[in-house]
This record gives sequence, structure tokens and C-alpha cells, in this order.
Amino acid sequence: MPFNWIVWVLIYAAAVSTYGFVLMGRDKKKAAEHKWRIPEKRLFLTAAIGGSIGVFLGMLIFRHKTKHVSFVIGIPLIITIQCLVILVFALKGF
Repeated sequence: MPFNWIVWVLIYAAAVSTYGFVLMGRDKKKAAEHKWRIPEKRLFLTAAIGGSIGVFLGMLIFRHKTKHVSFVIGIPLIITIQCLVILVFALKGF
């Protein structure tokens, strides 16, 4: 059975989510050490390009950015939008 586009999307999302998860962990560590931080713009960009699950899991596991309303609302919103887009494409038969 040949790979279809959903498989490729899932592989891509897994890779970018892993990167997002690692970024959240590194940023939490840097925050604890009072070192230079990873810009929030990069964290949101990583989520927006497909790493939203990893960034969200990083928020939960590392307890990082959980008091920032922009993250608490924004990351689940990005996840929702991405899931809806995939669902629409899947239903259209692309």
C-alpha cells in the first residue's frame, strides 16, 4: 500500500512536534538558570508550522508557559485549527 498524504503529514507533525517539545524543555531549563531564553515567537512559529502537539505537551510536562494566557489559549487554538484543516482535506479526498 503506497503512503498517502495523511501518513506524510503525521510524520512531518511528529518531527516538528518533537522539535517543539525539545524547545519547551530547553527554554524551561534556561529560565531556571536565568540564561538567555528562546523567544516566544519561535515557540509559536514552531507550533504553527505543525509542532503544536509537542509544544502543548512541553507546556504540560515541563509546567512551562502555563501562566501565559497567550499560550494557554493560543496553543490549543492552533491545535484545533490544524486538526480541522486536516479533517477538511481528508473529507474532501485529497
